[in-house]
Order: sequence, then C-alpha cells, then structure tokens
Amino acid sequence: MDSASAPHRIPPEMPQYGEENHIFELMQNMLEQLLIHQPEDPIPFMIQHLHKDNDNVPRIVILGPPASGKTTIAMWLCKHLNSSLLTLENLVLNEFSLTATKAKRLYLQRKTIPSALLVQLIQERLAEEDCVKRGWILDGIPETREQALRIQTLGITPRHVIVLSAPDTILIERNLGKRIDPQTGEIYHTTFDWPPESEIQNRLMVPEDISELETAQKLLEYHRNIIRVIPSYPKILKVISADQPCVDVFYQALTYVQSNHRTNAPFTPRVLLLGPVGSGKSLQAALLAQKYRLVNVCCGQLLKEAVADRTTFGELIQPFFEKEMAVPDSLLMKVLSQRLDQQDCIQKGWVLHGVPRDLDQAHLLNSLGYNPNRVFFLNVPFDSIMERLTLRRIDPVTGERYHLMYKPPPTMEIQARLLQNPKDAEEQVKLKMDLFYRNSADLEQLYGSAITLNGDQDPYTVFEYIESGIINPLPKKIP
Repeated sequence: MDSASAPHRIPPEMPQYGEENHIFELMQNMLEQLLIHQPEDPIPFMIQHLHKDNDNVPRIVILGPPASGKTTIAMWLCKHLNSSLLTLENLVLNEFSLTATKAKRLYLQRKTIPSALLVQLIQERLAEEDCVKRGWILDGIPETREQALRIQTLGITPRHVIVLSAPDTILIERNLGKRIDPQTGEIYHTTFDWPPESEIQNRLMVPEDISELETAQKLLEYHRNIIRVIPSYPKILKVISADQPCVDVFYQALTYVQSNHRTNAPFTPRVLLLGPVGSGKSLQAALLAQKYRLVNVCCGQLLKEAVADRTTFGELIQPFFEKEMAVPDSLLMKVLSQRLDQQDCIQKGWVLHGVPRDLDQAHLLNSLGYNPNRVFFLNVPFDSIMERLTLRRIDPVTGERYHLMYKPPPTMEIQARLLQNPKDAEEQVKLKMDLFYRNSADLEQLYGSAITLNGDQDPYTVFEYIESGIINPLPKKIP
C-alpha cells in the first residue's frame, strides 16, 4: 500500500482543509486585528491581512519506512488539501533552482546529498508562492536527526507530523511484489494492483533494489534514524498503522491534520534570549518555537526579509545594508512592531533574539509594550565562542558545513577547498563580543528577574534549563 503498490484510485472527495472552520477563524482573526490596530481606513487593512494570511495552511511532514505507503498518503492529502508535495526527487529536479543543480548531479549518481544542501533546497522551495499560500507536505524528509535539527534551526516548523508504521515482514512482502511498466513508468503490484491488460502484464519488470536483503538493509537504516528523529516533534506527531487498507490510513491521516493544537506552555510566553554572538540563541529559539508553538522572531532575519521583499521599510533599510551600517533604532522598532503585532504572536506568544543590543533598544521595546515575561542570558566564555565560530568552514562545492574541531572534513581534498565566512574571522567575532559585553551589565540590571544560564554545554541541556525557567514560577528575590 505504498506509492508503488497501492491502487491508483483516490478516495472520494471530502471537505477541504477545515474549510468552514477556516472561514470562521479567518473572520474572527480579522475582527481581532481590526480591534487591535484600529486602522483609519479598514478596507485596505483587511485586504492586506487577507493577502498575507497563511496561518491555517497545511504544513505537514509524513515519515515512514520503505513500502509503508507514505508517498501515496502524501499525494492523496495534497489533492484533498490543495497543497504542494515536496519529495526528494522533485526538490532535486527543480529546474528553476541553482541549488538543485548541485544536488541533481549527486542524486543521479545515487550519492548521498549533504544535509546542508538538502535543507537549503527545502528552504528555497518553501519560500515559493504556492507553498506560502496553499501550504506544503514534506514526504520522507527529514530522514536523520541532523536534517531535523537543521530544518528546525531555520524556523521551518510543521503543524502536523505523521509516522507510518508496519511490521518489517509485511513491508518486505509488499516490496517484493512491486513491478514497473518500462514504457509508462507506472508502478503495479502482484497482489494489490495487478493490471487487467495482458499486454501490460507481459512487459512489467522487477524494479532495482527491492530484494529481501536490500529491503531489510533499508529498514534497518530507517529504524536506526527514526528513533532519533521522533523526539524532535513532541506533541505534534501521530503514529498511524500502515498495516491496514490504504484508504483507512488516509482518512486517519486526514482527520489528524485537520485538528488544531494548542500551545503546551502554561501561559502565553514572551521569551527574550540574550547572549553574545555564537552563544546558541538561534538554536534555542528554534527548539522553543517547535515545542511550545511560539513564533520565532529573529530581528536580523526580519530586516533581511524586509529588504528581500522590497517592502516600504525594506527600501529604507537597504542603504544601511549596502554600507554595512547599523539600522537606526527607530526603523528597526517599526519592523519589529509590525511582526509582534500580528495575531500569531499575540495568540501563541513569541521568542525574541537579536534585540535589544543595548539599553536604549530595551527601553524602546518596553515603551512599545513588548515586555518579555521570561528573559534568559546565555553565558558562554570568550574562548568557547572563539572556538565555536572561528573554526567554522563551508565547502563551496557541496554546501556542506564543517567545524575543524567538532566536525572535521573527511578528506584532505575537501579540507583544502574549505572557506571561512568573513563574519567568522577572529577580528569580527571579537568586535561583536566586545560590543555585547559593553552593554550586558546595563541589560542585566534592567531585566532584574532574568535567568542566567551556562550556555557552554550540550544544547539540549541548555534547552532543559530554559524550559524549566518557562514552566516554573520565577523565584522571588529576597529584599
């Protein structure tokens, strides 16, 4: 019952992705926005809101072992939800992507595509209009924990994750029955989907890599990886048995992706992460956003997006970027206000990083009403920061990222061609750290209830401390 063996008929039509509920929620959100912003001219405001509204579009990941049927389920969901299907094949063969050109060569040679390159392909594809407006379904990715973490770090967060499961013996049996039509590329199955025409039957061929031994090896690799991927998606993951009729699996999957999740936090968090460059703020923000469904607000990323989208603010920011000058606080706060005033930030809460960098910015934030209810300082020694950042390298050929100490290149040939991002040069890192520490004492005094953490340890240990600081009440200071 996978894409190769399932019947080609799709299930009967069902209502679109929560269509009636979506209309109701859209109207409710719009009324809330009108009450919050109280625009002088509400008509253009509502039109703009409708244009950018994509809170309720599907963002789904479907995982499963070989022959589990994940591609079939993904295709059927795409039809019913009117969303875009993302598979390894169509990501790599995207003729409009320069990044895909590198990956295509490796794919056609049956070589492993580096995680950094694959995730870059996903990021580029999700930025396209169809994925933004109609949502997306990611089929079979991430395969590994590294891919899952890279995807999270970029702020790509699915709303629902489905993992299909079936006994290995069933999956091996399914795979052994696959047959392919060399003329049309259609996939058939000796048990589940045998063509009635004798002409087609006679020309069917056994695909490569489906022997019992090869399938067993693929299943072993899958089981090794999936147990490390699943913890990346707590509270939004559902395991569905694939050892049942394909239509039943589909309806269970459809019912699940039409459900809504509430935040797991005990209150609406407004989290501020402070720390020097390289202290791990971006990763911790991504982990918090994933687990507690917070909006990940990176100030630097907001400015880059404004410039890339050529917004009114973006045109004002562009000259400062070109001259490598700091964006004025007044302009920075307008961009930040525009994001924090959106309904998802108000309703779900947010985790902010990259600002404030000094006391003036902190006072501006407070004056605009963006008061965090949890503040964390990530404290990392100077030497550790230098070690983390100055030893980072990138392979210009594959896009793979390395670290000369923690993740050295596998060969001398690769090491010889590695490049360093100018931002990671020792002088640049020192300048940024000096700037942070000149202002950190003032920020610590302003945020008297802030929690200081040792950021020089395993990132998941740091996350556990941050999580504890969010869930538990803040300690009362003894006068």
